[in-house]
Amino acid sequence: MLILLILPFQGIAQTEHIRKSIYFPGGQYYITPYQLETLREFLDSIPDLHHYSITIHSHTDNIGGVSYNQWLSQMRSTTTINELLNNNGILLEAIEQKDFGQFNPVYDNSTPQGRQMNRRVDIVFWPISL
Repeated sequence: MLILLILPFQGIAQTEHIRKSIYFPGGQYYITPYQLETLREFLDSIPDLHHYSITIHSHTDNIGGVSYNQWLSQMRSTTTINELLNNNGILLEAIEQKDFGQFNPVYDNSTPQGRQMNRRVDIVFWPISL
């Protein structure tokens, strides 16, 4: 089951960020056509997209080894960055990548639900002061 979380940005003050998360099945790093469509719609809805810097935070659950999860985290980031660069006018220079692998989990990895929520990439849009 794939989950796509979109946090609303209407009424956000200039100092706040916008975050979108993409969730992945265990051991996978590809973005499904549905997720891609939703990501593109989300990006299209952000006014002045080029006025943001972007940070990619990728995560995995704790299943598998440390090295494998670090690789998987990097692959999830790379796939996400490639989609951001395609057809969105986003420049690579505007993107910072942080791959956490299985470390720094937000959710409890001792439960199936927590592991599912930790298998994600968070795309964080930070307003650039003009």
